[in-house]
Formats: sequence, structure tokens, C-alpha cells
Amino acid sequence: MFSFSRAALALALIAVQQAYAQSPAPAPAPAFDVASVKPDKTGGMGVRIMFQPGGRFTADNITLKFLIRLAYDVQDFQISGGPPWINSDRYDIEAKADGPPEPDRRTMTEEQRKADMAHRRLMIQALLAERFKLTVHKESKDAPIYALVVAKNGLKIKELPPEEKPQLDATDPPEKPDLNKRPSRGGMRMGRGELTSTGIKLSFLAEALSNQVGRTVIDKTGLKGDYSFELKWTPDESQGAAIKGPGDGAPPSADANGPSIFTAIQEQLGLKLESQKGPVDLIVIDHVEKASEN
Repeated sequence: MFSFSRAALALALIAVQQAYAQSPAPAPAPAFDVASVKPDKTGGMGVRIMFQPGGRFTADNITLKFLIRLAYDVQDFQISGGPPWINSDRYDIEAKADGPPEPDRRTMTEEQRKADMAHRRLMIQALLAERFKLTVHKESKDAPIYALVVAKNGLKIKELPPEEKPQLDATDPPEKPDLNKRPSRGGMRMGRGELTSTGIKLSFLAEALSNQVGRTVIDKTGLKGDYSFELKWTPDESQGAAIKGPGDGAPPSADANGPSIFTAIQEQLGLKLESQKGPVDLIVIDHVEKASEN
């Protein structure tokens, strides 16, 4: 049995109090200092998203569902719940965070860029929570996925040599290049039924394909290089922007007017989407409200 004198106990309490007093306060959660959220009244179809120097974030003609995708790094099929208007009502957003000048993303390492984007996502999450009263929770379930693998007849695209490795262009937005212009090296432009790369990793291709096929796509090629290529396919008009395979997981047959996305990937890139099962992360909407105009 241990015993302590009153003096020793008092000294111990003082030490604990001093330790708490000297502990730094937790850093505040990343958030924009000012933000304007207004319903878009242009009626246009174009969408623009930009992260700008000085902590600025601009989104024009954007749906809340797309903002949730951006904030939580998920695709449409990974978002569950919520009223229909989150996919139809469009907003214009201008937000700014005060603070020190942002570092030049062209000088960052890959890990630094990932950390920077994770920080930006937290800021958008805070914006959605404040202005749309959005609350969510995360779930994970086993579901059909696609594995991106090298096809039986081998890869048909070539890795870029070291002297042609991707370099970010100063005119490109930090997250992804502008989809309405020709991409610089290291960029990707994706339109209806076509995808043009000027030097991306296949893990990025897998991510881009996820929303097209309506499933999580995981890069299992084992290839770490950067690749330039063009991919063209005939979209399935009956299913909108996302092209989904039948319920049994088999890729759909090629359209009479051209190859399906599954066929095009194999014939043009030498890659293949194999149906598998795996964990899929979901964002479940618990509560959301329309943002008031300001």
C-alpha cells in the first residue's frame, strides 16, 4: 500500500495543473472567414469550381450534391439520403479564408498537395455545416466494385519518360485543370464520352472512372508511372452521365454506334475493369436545409 503526505499530494496537484496550463489549446477547425451563398439565377449548364490564391474558393452553378462530393472526396453513388433538391437546386458560392499567403502548389510534393487538399475539404465541410445545416455520418459496406487491371494482351499506353514528367501549369486550378480548356502536362480533361490525359497516374484514372461506371474503381495495375492517352466511348444515353453495368456485374455490351466505356478501356488503353466485391465508403445525410440567400 502506498501513502502520500498532504504536502506531496499538493505538489502533485500543482504539477498536474501546470501541465494543463502549459498544454497548447487545440487548433481551430479549418473554416472560411467569410462566405456568400446565393441561388444561381443564370439557368446555364456550365459549372465552374476554382481554388484561388489568397484562400479563395469559387463555385458557380453548383449543386449541393456536387459540393458534398468535393467536401468528402466521394462520388454520387457514395452519397445516401437527402431530399431531391440537393441534386437540382444550383448555387453560386464565394468564400475566403484570411491568413498567411498560400504556398505555390507547383513546388509542393505529392504528399504536401494531398495534405493541402484535405485542409480545403475540411473548410468546405464547415461551410456546408454552417450554411446548409448539413450533418452526415459515414458507413462502410461490402458492395460490387471494379478493379482496374492490365488486360490480357498487355498495356497499350506508354509511360512518360523522365524529361516529360507532369508539371503543373500556373494557369490550372490547384485541384484539377479547367475542363473547358486543353490540359497542360499533368492534367486531364473529361467530357461526354471522352477523356484526355496529358500525364496522370492510373490511380487518378480509376478515380475519374468511378462516377462514369457507378461504382468504386480501384487501381490494381501496380503501375506507378505517368501516362498520356485519349479514351473515347459511346455513353449509354438511357442512364444519364453515369454508365452502369447490369446487376450481375458484367460489363454491358458495346453500343452499335461505338464501344462502351468497358470495351474502349480495353481496346484503346490495354486495361480492363474486373468486377469484384470490396468495402465501399458511404456518406449518409442525416439533416440538410436550403441555404438562405445572402
